[in-house]
Amino acid sequence: MPWLGRTMKQMDYFFTDSLKAGGIGLTKVQWLMLRLLKTEDGQPQNQLAFLTNRNKASLTRLIDTMERKNLVARIPSKSDHRINHVYITKHGINTLKESMPVIKELIKTIQRDIPEEEIETVIRVMKKINLNIDDTELVAIKTK
Repeated sequence: MPWLGRTMKQMDYFFTDSLKAGGIGLTKVQWLMLRLLKTEDGQPQNQLAFLTNRNKASLTRLIDTMERKNLVARIPSKSDHRINHVYITKHGINTLKESMPVIKELIKTIQRDIPEEEIETVIRVMKKINLNIDDTELVAIKTK
């Protein structure tokens, strides 16, 4: 477990530093949000909180920052004005496109000298860890 935490922290810094060095003014979380919206645009804000594993206040701050950078737009739902949908802007799409060469190079660097079968093993192990956590959460909920 300590190696997972240490590696994730290093990857977070490396990701953000690589984007910055590539002239892309995004954090890792902002990039992930743009990527998610590019795939499924117009997500309700509360759904984005769930998908990104963030609390509502943290997500609101993230979206506020991204709106100031003209990366996303928040639009109230026509059917329920309590719900905001978040859309990627043209500037957000362009920024995401500009970032892709940096991301591809970042992935190459991270995976350098790691054979494909080892990468596949890590993926299998991570999936098992996720399943174990999901199973544990279900057990904890059932015993409450």
